[in-house]
Amino acid sequence: MCVARAGLSPARLSRKTAPMLDQPRLRAPAVSPQTRLTAVIVACALFMQNLDSTIIATALPTMAKAFGYDPVRMNVALTSYLLSLTVFIPASGWVADRYGTRNVFRGAIVVFTIGSVLCGLSQGLTELVAARILQGVGGAMMVPVGRLLLLRTAAKSELVAAMAWLTVPALLGPVVGPPVGGFIVTYFDWRWTFFINVPVGAIGLIAVSLFIKDFREPPKGAFDLRGLFLTGGALVCAMFGMETLGRGLVDPIVTEAMIAAGIAIGFGYYLHARRHPAPLLDFTLMKLPTFGLSFSAMMLFRTGIGAIPFLLPMMLQVGFGESAARSGLVTFASSAGALVMKPAAQYALRLFGFRDTLIWNGILSGIMLTMCALFRPTWPAAAIYLVLLTGGFLRSLQFTAYNTLAYGDVPRPQMSAATSLYTAGQQLAATIGVTAGALALEAARTFSRHQTPQTSDFSVAFVVVGLMTLAAVPIGFMMPDTAGDDLTGRRAPKAGE
Repeated sequence: MCVARAGLSPARLSRKTAPMLDQPRLRAPAVSPQTRLTAVIVACALFMQNLDSTIIATALPTMAKAFGYDPVRMNVALTSYLLSLTVFIPASGWVADRYGTRNVFRGAIVVFTIGSVLCGLSQGLTELVAARILQGVGGAMMVPVGRLLLLRTAAKSELVAAMAWLTVPALLGPVVGPPVGGFIVTYFDWRWTFFINVPVGAIGLIAVSLFIKDFREPPKGAFDLRGLFLTGGALVCAMFGMETLGRGLVDPIVTEAMIAAGIAIGFGYYLHARRHPAPLLDFTLMKLPTFGLSFSAMMLFRTGIGAIPFLLPMMLQVGFGESAARSGLVTFASSAGALVMKPAAQYALRLFGFRDTLIWNGILSGIMLTMCALFRPTWPAAAIYLVLLTGGFLRSLQFTAYNTLAYGDVPRPQMSAATSLYTAGQQLAATIGVTAGALALEAARTFSRHQTPQTSDFSVAFVVVGLMTLAAVPIGFMMPDTAGDDLTGRRAPKAGE
């Protein structure tokens, strides 16, 4: 009767409400056993890399004392590894297609593990940086090829769940890294922070050999050697210039010349890529709406987030005077928050959609990062834990959204090129983030005339990187409301997807 009085026939009511009634019933398909197994095994490699990155960030002040260096200068141990990743990642897609994903993946684990051993045997900063560069070569093949392996295994409708399966075990590295690293450098020798990668690498190598299938596709053309030199030269020059900018390490003219050379060589690669049939970094992928927008926003967001592994342990140990063990126990809260989010990411994206998630969650993530500027030694530990846990929770959702949406509309034949470009962008942004955080900290210390960084100097640095993170939010407004709905179950996928 109520329906009749409202002037709506049962048929009209059915037509109007059917989409709303059917939509909640859509369920993201379960992940196939092979996809799940591949994701977990690939995650072992990511676990090793993330464990290494977070351990060394916690151990930097102790290593600085051992080598007799200023702790702030030790960020070169982070940037050298990230720069090596960025330089060699563009070659990963072609190498995987040419020699097979399983062979390249196994070789990358071996190289990374050998680099870890050499890091532990280093007697000075120069040797450490050289070993970190070798680690970066292994990581440059290990991370993107592992992701490519998963993308080629999973169906499009499995991408969100597959990314969650991939990243949940990998996030154990950042969770375990800070407290383990702090414990090792406090009660043992810092060298064991690198030797711990050996058993992890051995387990990953055995698992890959036994269970991973080999995917191989004919490369589109010959290896773009000129492109590798151009991209490598542009990145090395630009990052060297950024690393030395305003820090008095070299003559200012040298710094300016290196930055100018990086820009010029980068433009040269852009012209080269337009003519080459199969460039290492294929910028035509930016024409794909979801890939282009996700890539651009991810770069800005990750630049701000990339400074956290350097700034947070440094602030706790140098600014607050905490021990490395205590610093590690506090720092791990950020990664623990990310670990908690991963199982819920699929449901959150299905409920709110990619566009709204990237906008509002991006704003909250930037605010939580900026709140780290308010940390003081007098803060209750519970309050610091709450900020870091919440921030890690939000950032994890943001990265899951970016990493999944980027590949949603990429054709299968272009997955290799998309993985190379996206992963290179991730590592470049992380490198810039560490450099920007160190530069902001150095500038604040110079302006305040402090011999060693004080808490107020770290506050300035966190405000700077927080604003960089918030700069990614406006890009979310450019995305359509329905972006990625077929990936989460909000919209049924089209036939053949």
